[in-house]
Amino acid sequence: MRSILTMALFTGMLALGGMPAGAQPAAGAGPAPAAQPAAFAGGGAETCLKCHSTDAKVTPILQTPHAVKGDAHTPFGQDGCESCHGPSAAHVSSRQNSPSVLFKGPNKSPVAERNAQCLTCHENGLRMNWQGSQHATNDIACNDCHTIHKEKDPVLVKDTQPEKCFTCHAEQRADSFKFSHHPIREGKVVCSDCHNPHGSPGPKLLKEFTVNEVCYTCHMEKRGPLLFEHEPVRESCLNCHTPHGSSQARLLVERPPYLCQECHQESGHQITPFSGSTLPGQIAENVRMLGRGCVNCHSQIHGSNSPNGAWFNR
Repeated sequence: MRSILTMALFTGMLALGGMPAGAQPAAGAGPAPAAQPAAFAGGGAETCLKCHSTDAKVTPILQTPHAVKGDAHTPFGQDGCESCHGPSAAHVSSRQNSPSVLFKGPNKSPVAERNAQCLTCHENGLRMNWQGSQHATNDIACNDCHTIHKEKDPVLVKDTQPEKCFTCHAEQRADSFKFSHHPIREGKVVCSDCHNPHGSPGPKLLKEFTVNEVCYTCHMEKRGPLLFEHEPVRESCLNCHTPHGSSQARLLVERPPYLCQECHQESGHQITPFSGSTLPGQIAENVRMLGRGCVNCHSQIHGSNSPNGAWFNR
């Protein structure tokens, strides 16, 4: 009976928010006290520039859009440097402590933390497909490509963007030196003209849903509609072309007529290239078959609108 009364008294006191004197809560019975959030130093960028005003790696940011104090959407319009580097009162009071978020150096923050700072503002528009993209899943941080402390971010400048991409994409860098290539090194075309590095619903981070739609952005005359269509062309430009560079003319994957014979096998006058084979219905060797490519006659190989263009020769 005494134990029953004691338990009832204990239960009643718990209901009123109290505990018997000297009683200790059971292990794991209540939540641990919440950790105190890190404190902001305050004062904006001026606080940081007291020490970093002569740092050539820091001060160029003052010439960038991130440093427009009159715009509440920019870092300097909010908490200054701490908008990106996180609450850093401990760093200001004792330089032995690092800022909450470090983007460079041996003690840099994890990729997820660095990217979270950038995605606070840059999550819409061209970055809306970042989550789940190839770069995101391979732990690429925003600052691996972007340098926001520079007046002009090199990855956003045509002349310097390819070298940033080639840092990882060495195969494409080698292709750009080949005889036939897109004018990337000449500064007329850049990687982002075809690819969206922040993610895409299409393959290979392409800006459009298909390869052909990307190619038609510049090569509009190949789009059609056409009266006579070449099936491999309609399927994918990559059936015949390689976009980053080729040792063959016009970015072809193989030299004609061998390229054509990957589909048009031994029949008619495609039987032996460069041998002087005859055309159908002829006996003597035909000059059009001597060391020539198929496109010498079938010049409209991407498709024809001529009523007599079924063989793509007009």
